[in-house]
Amino acid sequence: MTAKLEHLIDQGVGRIPADIVLKGGHFFDLVTGELVQSDIAIGGDRIVGTCGSYSGETEIDISGKIVVPGFIDTHLHIESSLVTPHEFDRCVLPYGVTTVICDPHEIANVLGKDGIEFFLASALETIMDIRVQLSSCVPATHLETSGADLPVESLLPYRDHPKVIGLAEFMNFPGVIHKDPVCMAKLNAFQGGHIDGHAPLLSGNDLNGYLSTGIRTEHECTSAVEALEKIRKGMHILVREGSVSKDLYALMPIITERLSPYLALCTDDRNPLDIAEQGHLDYMIRTAIAAGVEPLAIYRAASISAARAFGLRDRGLVAPGWRADLVVVDSLENCRAEMVFSAGRHVTDALFATRKPVSPVGLDSVKARPVNAAHFGVPVSEGETPVIGVMPGKIITEHRRYRLPARGNQTTADLGNDIIKVAVIERHGKNGNHANGFVQGFGLKKGAIASTVGHDSHNICVVGVSEDDMALAANRLGEIKGGFVVVEDGKVTGEIALPVAGLMSLEPYEAVRDTLHHLRKAAYALGTTLEEPFLQVAFLPLPVIPHLKISDKGMVDVDRFALISSRLS
Repeated sequence: MTAKLEHLIDQGVGRIPADIVLKGGHFFDLVTGELVQSDIAIGGDRIVGTCGSYSGETEIDISGKIVVPGFIDTHLHIESSLVTPHEFDRCVLPYGVTTVICDPHEIANVLGKDGIEFFLASALETIMDIRVQLSSCVPATHLETSGADLPVESLLPYRDHPKVIGLAEFMNFPGVIHKDPVCMAKLNAFQGGHIDGHAPLLSGNDLNGYLSTGIRTEHECTSAVEALEKIRKGMHILVREGSVSKDLYALMPIITERLSPYLALCTDDRNPLDIAEQGHLDYMIRTAIAAGVEPLAIYRAASISAARAFGLRDRGLVAPGWRADLVVVDSLENCRAEMVFSAGRHVTDALFATRKPVSPVGLDSVKARPVNAAHFGVPVSEGETPVIGVMPGKIITEHRRYRLPARGNQTTADLGNDIIKVAVIERHGKNGNHANGFVQGFGLKKGAIASTVGHDSHNICVVGVSEDDMALAANRLGEIKGGFVVVEDGKVTGEIALPVAGLMSLEPYEAVRDTLHHLRKAAYALGTTLEEPFLQVAFLPLPVIPHLKISDKGMVDVDRFALISSRLS
């Protein structure tokens, strides 16, 4: 809790010492674009003085350094970091990310209300400010078997929670355009609040209809042309750079001083290994500047523009009266966080130790039936076989067709064309469904990779060359209560247990990071050419109707995995 206003006034005027004063450095003024030499005085959770000289109970020399506002990740799924919110807090806050706006969509699709309540309870304890958007698509689609169902009646009790901002990414844009009653009930219930968007490739009058519901933000733009149309129509574009979806370079043409008030940054899905090797939003900032983006534009997108887009009116500037979320960096270009303050608190290991733990949930959520090699057979059919085409750096896939070889009455993989088997296995204990197909683009020459992280319904997804190895990998996931498994020649060569809903580890993020190193090496030993093979497996099950007709005026080809996952419903 902040100090009394009278006390803050006295600190700001200089009658009494501030709690903390950062002395000798500069701050980046995101209004004028100037680097201003000044002390920065902090009282309680807010800034009380700039553009002057101050004394403080604690004074910290930051000579030669620059202070910028704390960074805001405007759209992410903490579950995709593979660690709990508490560990995500400890992992990411030191990189200068002081606020995140998360959608617990993944855990909600496994556990429903229990998953959302776990995130809300965690958000009340973390040092960084975790804000929650209520998951709008549980289940994500009727094409898959999800672990839970959250109708609008289940969301309303959380609408006024202090950590809730609004309704999370509304992925069912066809349902919006065609006025699906379930969609309309949720949209009507959250009118006047924030509603997050998700409408890849949507344009023209269909986009207009989608936006007429009050949706204002979008993180799915993959080209500058798409982003500009959406900006012109009033959307705030969240530039995304995650572990799989990498859109930063494609969207750099729009990251300008003129457009920066309508931009923000997000990661969507990023794992601890990538964070350790590259960073988080700080990586996006220095990458953009190195490519020629104006520092003022990218730093605005990382803070003040992001805050305004989501109604967080107390943060995003280094100025008196604003929340003291501050990052001391070595330079604007390098953006290396040397010191971080969250609501006026100097971020240290001791500060993390003050948090209260939150009991994990969903420790027995993997209820898949055991399988054997015979479960992965694909009967021979006449003509060409549908094949899912992986596109590196993207979560969208292509609908391809090939004449595949056969052995007896079974269709087999075609390693010469980089085509292997893929299967989705229901793991929520509801119907035991199982579907098989083929995928191109993994580069596997042997073995199998399996995961209980399978967006959005999080059934088991397994890819492989050997049916025996695929069965071993899938069954091992049940034994470790979820996670990722790599199998080579009948042996488990790498695994990570994710027992929290089959999505998150109970281990510290450092242990997860180190395990991911080993896991990646095990996957590379199978021949994969993908930078992030595990998240690519996780995104394969995204089920969207192929060649979905949005209106009489156009067709949108958003095929991903309906070829397999539609058989799980």
